Order: sequence, then structure tokens, then C-alpha cells
Amino acid sequence: MTLTKIDGPREIERKFLLKHLPDGLASFPHEEIAQGYLAIEKGGVQVRLRKKGAVRSLTFKRGAKIGREEREIRLSAEQFEALWPATEGRRLTKVRYDLPFKEWVIEVDVYQERHEGLVVAEVEFRDEKSCDEFVPPDWIGEDVTGRSRYSNVVLALE
Repeated sequence: MTLTKIDGPREIERKFLLKHLPDGLASFPHEEIAQGYLAIEKGGVQVRLRKKGAVRSLTFKRGAKIGREEREIRLSAEQFEALWPATEGRRLTKVRYDLPFKEWVIEVDVYQERHEGLVVAEVEFRDEKSCDEFVPPDWIGEDVTGRSRYSNVVLALE
């Protein structure tokens, strides 16, 4: 059998810790997110369920670097509810704030429940050049991109 690489839409993002919360955080658009994992495999393969506001989705991700394959499909409420029990023991909740910054949107995730106190910022990029050129605002601290301690998969399993 010959395996071929499947190229698909790529997610290029960086993740940061915060030096402090940005001013006026509560005034920015935000939504609660509940997510759980149906599958977590070696090589960075993940199948995730997410409920963000009224939107429910199933996402397939593959790869562990800054740019990885990502495919997402919308689910109906019934489809989501049918699959959600299978994520038991592999879930997390957070509130995501969307802060415009120059040509990007910085997503600030404030984790809840057992991860209360953890706050990270993520920025998605259109290409690797803009990723490399990104200079964060002064309230953003250490770049923790690729550090498993801050991955949602690891947090969901804790």
C-alpha cells in the first residue's frame, strides 16, 4: 500500500502568554467555548468538537508545527449533542475575546473551571511571511507556540 500526503487548508498560528490583560478586555467581542476531543493520535492528529456561541463544529487537525492541516465542518445541534458524550474526560471551557490589532485579530482565551487563571493569546496568519513579521503589542509576553503544556489537547486531558 502506498500512502500519499494529503494537503489541505493550513492553520498558521502562534500562541503567547500575557504579561497582563489588555485594557478594556471585557468590551471586546467574546463568546464562551466548550470543546472536547473525539480522537487524539500521534503526529498531531486531532478530531475536535466545539460549541462557540450558537455555532457547533467538528474539526480535523493534523501536524504539530506552526502550519498544520485543518478541516472544519459545521454540525447541527442534534449532531453535536449525539457526539458530545464521546468526549467525556477530554474537555475544556474558555471565553475567547477577539481583539483587533493592525491587520490581525488577537484571540485572548481565558480558561475556566480547572484551568482558571490560565490566559493565552493566539494569532492566526495568512502565510508564513506575515507570521514571521508579527510584532505583538506590549501586553503580550512569551511565545509558547509548539509547547505542549499550552495546547488545548493537553489541557483537555488534565
